[in-house]
Amino acid sequence: MNIFILFLCLFSLIFFAIFKYLRKSFKKKNFFRLNRKNLYKWMNLSKKERYKLSNNDSAFYLNERKNLLAQIRKEYRSIVRSDRARKF
Repeated sequence: MNIFILFLCLFSLIFFAIFKYLRKSFKKKNFFRLNRKNLYKWMNLSKKERYKLSNNDSAFYLNERKNLLAQIRKEYRSIVRSDRARKF
């Protein structure tokens, strides 16, 4: 019985590791950023593809900024609350 549980745990860990790897590989399939290394690849794309990739990049950057701003606001609120608690 203990061996069965051990094999079940190992199988589930291996399954989740493979699932996580496959999920990451499918997410980043057509997304790359413009830099010196891939300039020629970027220029070989059609105008629509470049436009679509630049829009995706802009949306990604916007989401990152929103998340960072939300984190800053959360930290500021916690600091203000702790300062108010000290005053009283």
